[in-house]
Amino acid sequence: MSALAREARLFVRAHGSSVLSTLSKRLGGSPFGSICPLVLDHTARPLILISTLAEHTKNLLADDRASLIVHPCAEDAQAAGRVTLVGHARPVEEKTALRARYLRYLPQAAQYFDMHDFHFFRLEIEAIRYIGGFGKIHWVDAARFAAPENELAQAEEDILAHMNHDHTQNLRDYCRHGHGVTPERVEMTGVDIDGFDLRADGRLLRFDFPEIACTAMDVRRALVQLAQETRL
Repeated sequence: MSALAREARLFVRAHGSSVLSTLSKRLGGSPFGSICPLVLDHTARPLILISTLAEHTKNLLADDRASLIVHPCAEDAQAAGRVTLVGHARPVEEKTALRARYLRYLPQAAQYFDMHDFHFFRLEIEAIRYIGGFGKIHWVDAARFAAPENELAQAEEDILAHMNHDHTQNLRDYCRHGHGVTPERVEMTGVDIDGFDLRADGRLLRFDFPEIACTAMDVRRALVQLAQETRL
C-alpha cells in the first residue's frame, strides 16, 4: 500500500494544476469549484495561493472543508488518471522559504504578492482517491501519502545553488537522458524526497528518484547515480 501511496504522490507532483472545490457561502453550502495551481510543500501537503477577495477564501473562512482534484490536460482525461485530495484548507503563515519555493514553480505569481491581498492556504489531507487508469481505483491512506520526516526543507536552497552553479552540464544531461531534449537554459527549481524538477528553456520537467531521499546525502547519491546513467 505504501508503493501505491507513493505512486499517487508522484502523480500529484507531475501535474501542477488542479480544481479546488469549497462549500459556497453565497450558495448555501453548494459545492463550488474552479481551477487552482498548487505546489506541494516538503511534507507533501498542497499549498494554494488565494486572494482575500476570492469566493474560495470567503468559503474557507466559513467552512474549511475542501478538495483538490489533480489531473492532466489530456484528450482522454479519464484514461490518463487523476487524484482527489480531501481535507481542510487552512491559512498558513507566509515564510520566506515557502514563498521562494512556490515562486520557483509558479514565477508568474510574483505579481500577486505585490498586490498584498493574496495569502497561502495549505490542505491538511484526510483522504485520497487515486485513479491510475481503467480498473485502477483506490482509496489511499493519508498518512502513507504524507512525506516521511526529512531534512529537505532546510537543505533545498543549498542543493539548488550547488547544482545550478556547478553542475549545469549534468542538468542538461538529465534532460537529454530523461526527456529527450537538450536545453540551452536549464536550472533546478526544486527537490523533494521523490525527485526533482528542472526548468528547461521555460518548460518544467519532472525527474523521479528510484527510491525516496530524505537527506541531502541521499539526494547527492541519487543525482550522482543519474549522472552515471546518462553516460552509459
